[in-house]
Amino acid sequence: MTSTPDAPLPRAASPAAPSRERGRLMIQCQDQPGIVAAVSSFLTGAGANIVTLDQFSTAAEGGRFFQRTEFHLPGLNAARDDLERRFADEVASRFDVDFQLSEASRPKRVAIMASKTDHCLLDLLWRNRRGELDMSIAMVISNHPDLADDVRPFGVPYFHVPATRDNRAEAESRILELLRGNVDLVVLARYMQIITDDFLDAVGCPLINIHHSFLPAFIGAAPYQKAKDRGVKLVGATAHYVTADLDEGPIIEQDVVRVDHRHSTADLTRLGSDVERAVLSRAVRWHCEDRVARHGNSTVVF
Repeated sequence: MTSTPDAPLPRAASPAAPSRERGRLMIQCQDQPGIVAAVSSFLTGAGANIVTLDQFSTAAEGGRFFQRTEFHLPGLNAARDDLERRFADEVASRFDVDFQLSEASRPKRVAIMASKTDHCLLDLLWRNRRGELDMSIAMVISNHPDLADDVRPFGVPYFHVPATRDNRAEAESRILELLRGNVDLVVLARYMQIITDDFLDAVGCPLINIHHSFLPAFIGAAPYQKAKDRGVKLVGATAHYVTADLDEGPIIEQDVVRVDHRHSTADLTRLGSDVERAVLSRAVRWHCEDRVARHGNSTVVF
């Protein structure tokens, strides 16, 4: 098997059934000597065996430091709260560390929001059913009823919440009732409504969005026709966290395919849909595996 510089970065394969005794520790802080040793010594002292450890600093001196550690600890489920408290006292306070401790055996609860376009929604449902995405899909929310029959075979609750620019506040209030306290992540799988700042402030969890990579060149309706008219040579997609700045949040994953004059608008649309599915599924998987650290308006992906 050969690889090329343009191929997506490989990620460590996840076990089909994550061990109840495997934990993940994500940290970030100002880079300084002794952080890796302190984390490793703490976990060793707690009886843990480090399985993987990845780290990155934005600069050799004065940079921001990031580390992702997976470890095996017998009895983790019972010991988690005490382990988190002790890490905060013994390590985080010493190095001014922001950290997140999670259990691999507890899949993140995910809500998917969609409109009428089905390819990203159905791909996530299918991958999750096959065990490729370690998450629990709590619900699908749509501003149209069109996809209810497609979602039903997956056994996931489908909520139709009509949403337009005219009833946006009412619709967002209803959606927040469904989401608040019930999910750890919201995925916008081609949900074609503006998300307001008030919604982002109230939802209490991250949102991931997917869109074609023509922005900001070809905005609005029929972007693939506009791209065809301009003779584009690349079709791609971007998955990013949602912020108050429309389509400008921290990027998690991107990919492209080459096209040429022989491709019709329908070809571009089909190829674009393929890339969107792949990019979104990778972004969701990496988030659910605690591989993504946000750094300003950028990300570090382990």
